[in-house]
Amino acid sequence: MPNSELMPIGVFARRTGLTSSALRFYADSGLLPPAEVDPVTGYRSYDADQLERAIALRRLREIAMPLAAVETVLDAGPDEAARLLDEHVARIEEDAAAARRKAAVIRAALGGSAPGLLIAALKGPVLADAVDQVLTATATAREPGAAVLTGLHIEAGDGAIALTATDRYRLSTRTLVPVRPAERAWAGTVDGDDLRAAAAEVRRSALVRVEAVPYGIRLRMPGREDRHCRVLPGEFPDHRLMLASLDEATTRATIPKDLLLRGLEEHPGERVALHVTARGVNLRSPDDEHPGITLPATVTGEDLRILFGTTTLHPAVSTAIGPDVMLDLRGCDRPVTIRSADRGDLTTLAMPVAPDHSS
Repeated sequence: MPNSELMPIGVFARRTGLTSSALRFYADSGLLPPAEVDPVTGYRSYDADQLERAIALRRLREIAMPLAAVETVLDAGPDEAARLLDEHVARIEEDAAAARRKAAVIRAALGGSAPGLLIAALKGPVLADAVDQVLTATATAREPGAAVLTGLHIEAGDGAIALTATDRYRLSTRTLVPVRPAERAWAGTVDGDDLRAAAAEVRRSALVRVEAVPYGIRLRMPGREDRHCRVLPGEFPDHRLMLASLDEATTRATIPKDLLLRGLEEHPGERVALHVTARGVNLRSPDDEHPGITLPATVTGEDLRILFGTTTLHPAVSTAIGPDVMLDLRGCDRPVTIRSADRGDLTTLAMPVAPDHSS
């Protein structure tokens, strides 16, 4: 290869985003040897064909992948490389979650071990179920400056504790009656990941004492290690005002929950149209090309056609309590209220998809 086709190490460094010292290190480790080394001067030169490997190497190191794993990924085929990347990211997430939990324990210890403010004492299985149900409405992706959309808002006082979550397209809220109520009113938005990590221990505990401590809450369970969950910064959306401003329902449909879930799970598209009439609720594709399936339902009010994203509607229905689910509909572009037909302590709101198919 003529020398004119090779790049000096400085040029190659600028084109790849790696420093010259890093290139020397990767050459010595065998990950990226230069195409040519001048036997007299020791100057290293690189071929243009090495650019892609060098850039991939830099990106892998930027996500803290160990050198041995980097070499395996670089030499693997696309499918195997993707699998190794997913495994590495999963390990990072697990380590980060463990570090957050340990930091919460350390932070609480630095503040002393005195009992915190009692938010509520609740039966463990009841609390775990409520957390799982309500957190289905949290955002799946973190928005900059909107961490509260990934958390569970807790309001304690007046002999009850309300759990609420929203991602602006869904809102779920459940009110529980505690075994012991709050010592005084308290409100905060607790990290959803921390609560999910504690859910298994909470579910196995007959009674859980929920206490407010600096920077978070502490879950105290007899015979088990305390679990600490962070309180998230930022103001939670004013869900009470939104609930109070809802119009009266113009159509109400009561449907067997299992049949509705099965219909949604078997529906092939990302969006589903619900045709609500006195004859029942028909699930079909938004383009109305196929007749769909009609579910038995008790319907009162106006006939209505309304569209939903299946990933919005299915979780809202799946968490409803009891055998029958009630849909309170206000029009094709207004939130629908989804709740149990015979229990009112869990309520979910879901936004439909606009008739023009935009969300």
